[in-house]
Amino acid sequence: MERVHRAIILAVTLAVTASCGKREEAAADRTPTVVRARIETVTEAPIEDTYEAVGTVRSRTTSVLSAKIAGNVLAVFVREGDRVRPGQVLVQIEDRDVQAQLRKAEAGWREAEHAREEIERAIRAAESAREAARAQAEFAAATFRRYEALRERRSVSAQEFDEVRARYRAALAEAERAEELLLSLRAKREQVLAKIEQAQADVAAARVALSHTRVTAPMAGLVTAKSVEVGMLATPGMPLLTIEDDAHYRLEVTVPESQITAVRVGDPVPVEIDALGPKPLLGRIAEITPAADPMSRSSTVKVDLPIEKAPALRSGMYGKARFRIGERRALTIPRTAVLERGQLTGVYVVDEGGVARFRLITLGKVYGDRVEVLSGLTEGERIVVEPTHSIREGNRVQP
Repeated sequence: MERVHRAIILAVTLAVTASCGKREEAAADRTPTVVRARIETVTEAPIEDTYEAVGTVRSRTTSVLSAKIAGNVLAVFVREGDRVRPGQVLVQIEDRDVQAQLRKAEAGWREAEHAREEIERAIRAAESAREAARAQAEFAAATFRRYEALRERRSVSAQEFDEVRARYRAALAEAERAEELLLSLRAKREQVLAKIEQAQADVAAARVALSHTRVTAPMAGLVTAKSVEVGMLATPGMPLLTIEDDAHYRLEVTVPESQITAVRVGDPVPVEIDALGPKPLLGRIAEITPAADPMSRSSTVKVDLPIEKAPALRSGMYGKARFRIGERRALTIPRTAVLERGQLTGVYVVDEGGVARFRLITLGKVYGDRVEVLSGLTEGERIVVEPTHSIREGNRVQP
């Protein structure tokens, strides 16, 4: 009986001890976990009021090379993606007809030059003959005047006087003929000079046409499109290649007329190019189209992108530009404080007792490392900034 009594006492003792242990564990479970975290008080602060416009990256200079003469394409020396330098030959077009035109024009030029040399010699000879005729006429005039005086004194016969007068008139006629001949030769020289100018123009035109058989790069850049192959018939105006300046790019965006008055040429503009990551670039407004699109009531704004980013840029990339249109006051919080739970967005708010409570919020625009809060928080509330991943609902937060 004594053994049985001792066993009962031991069982009761163990049961009481176990019951006390469970109550202590439950009490321990109800004690909040203390977590150290950085806390920030939500305050209203002035922020830039901005307008975000989306657009497309384009090269500042794009050149479409077209054929200027008709002919078969003999060679294409580049492919899409090749870099070219100014003056580099890109396409060769057949030039046999142009070469023949050039030789014909040069032959006409040489013929006109030969005619000019001949007329110059003739003019020099006519000038000498005119001078001789003038001298002969002056001598005949002097003789005629002497014989007139002698005739008045009846010192010469009428026959002698008539002979002298006839020679005088013949000398005058010869001088006039020499003058007319010289004038005629000079007129022919003007005609020959006009032919020379025409021949020179024909040669220049033929040389220009010959240069058109070799399509060259007008600038350094990148071949972005090729629509010509060897053997194709090139016709005037037919696009062959497209080259863009790959050292200078712009983001072209559309801004509505309600916001365009706040945009100024030369202003710096933060730009985000999705292909380059979330880090914004600093662009600068280069152009604003003076006329708005009557359909969309918006204007095109061209923003120059940093030159150092040009190697990573390509035409057609998607980008966003954020234009400053004013200033306003709003609630902003660090982006590190924001938690995403599926489709929901929230933060941990620290109540007056220092306990973390998860609260849903609505966010607005992003400003660097901070984001605007549209609803869910009021000024003066405290939120957990970081580390948010180690906080749980009901944790006691120690700053």
